[in-house]
Amino acid sequence: MKIVGISGSIVGSKTRTAMNYVEKELLDKYSEVDWTLLDLADFDIQFSDGRNYLEYEGDTRLITKAIMEADAIVIGTPIFQASIPATLKNLFDLLPVNALRDKIVSMVITAGSSKHFLIAEQQLKPILSYMKAQIVQTYVFIEEMDFHRKEIVNDDISFRIARLVEDTVVLTESYAKIRTDKENEYDF
Repeated sequence: MKIVGISGSIVGSKTRTAMNYVEKELLDKYSEVDWTLLDLADFDIQFSDGRNYLEYEGDTRLITKAIMEADAIVIGTPIFQASIPATLKNLFDLLPVNALRDKIVSMVITAGSSKHFLIAEQQLKPILSYMKAQIVQTYVFIEEMDFHRKEIVNDDISFRIARLVEDTVVLTESYAKIRTDKENEYDF
C-alpha cells in the first residue's frame, strides 16, 4: 500500500509539524506501508498550464506521478486568508480530473482561528469530490493554540491524528478488497 503525504504550503512550519506527527504515527503502527511525505516547500513546482501531468518535467512530474501512483493521500494544509494555499490548488490543477479515483484521501488542517474550520468543508472537500476521491469524512483541525515551539501540545490532537491514520489505512485496505472482489466477478 502506497500512501503519500502532502504538506501543502511553501511557508510556515505548523502544517509540516502536523504531517511529521502523521508520519510518525503511520510508520510506528503500519511499518509495511510505503510512505512518502512531499513537502511542497522542498520542490520547484511549475504553474499548471493545462498540459497532461506526464508532459511536465523535474519536480512537477515527480510529485504528480507520486500522487497518481498512490493508493491513499494525506493532505496537510494551512488556511490562509480563509482559503487553501495557491500552491496546493496549483497541485490539484496539474492533475487530471479523475486523478483521485479509487484513492482514499484524508486531511489535516492547520489554522490560526477556529473560524476557519469550514474551509475544509466548503473548499477542499468539493475539490476532492470533483476529482473522485474517497474522502475520510473526519479530518484533523489544529489551531494555533495547539502548537508550542514546533510541537503539538494538545493530547486530543495526537489522539485524532492516530485515529485519522487508522481510518486512512483501514479504508484503503477495505476499498482495495472491494475492488479486487468486484474484478474477480468477471470471467476474463
